Amino acid sequence: MADAANTIPPSEIIPVTGHRIACDGGGGALGHPRVFLEMGQDDFVECPYCDRRYVKAGSAQDPKA
Repeated sequence: MADAANTIPPSEIIPVTGHRIACDGGGGALGHPRVFLEMGQDDFVECPYCDRRYVKAGSAQDPKA
């Protein structure tokens, strides 16, 4: 059974309007190298470094839609 100290927090979900996203992890020097991510035909893409999830604004993946 997992306790609160051993659970992984959910990744950050960021709504965007374009299909090409640049992610540097935020946090300036504490981030990661800038990578460019492409959604393609999907409504979301996840950063392989920081697990941020970029979702197309207004799509079913957007929690604010």
